[in-house]
Amino acid sequence: MPYSIKFAESVKEQIKSLAARQRTTVFDAIEKRLTHEPLVETRNRKPLRPNPVAPWELRIGSLRVYYEVASDEPNVVRILAVGQKKGNKILVGNQEIEL
Repeated sequence: MPYSIKFAESVKEQIKSLAARQRTTVFDAIEKRLTHEPLVETRNRKPLRPNPVAPWELRIGSLRVYYEVASDEPNVVRILAVGQKKGNKILVGNQEIEL
């Protein structure tokens, strides 16, 4: 059974800050990689150490999608943040975050 995808309100602004090509890449990767088995660790999908952003990360080149699988709603993946990695920094919107 495929998982459904829900976006946090803050993600809408983060996605708008990306270039059109990056947005397409992000949406394609989310549909392809997170609708089936989002909790299975792969080369580009991994659990993170405890942090204030999200428990899982999906890597798409220099882009990062931070998400969780909802425990209160079965088969729902919540996208919590979308950012871009530049060197050793991660920029979500216009803010640098620490993981």
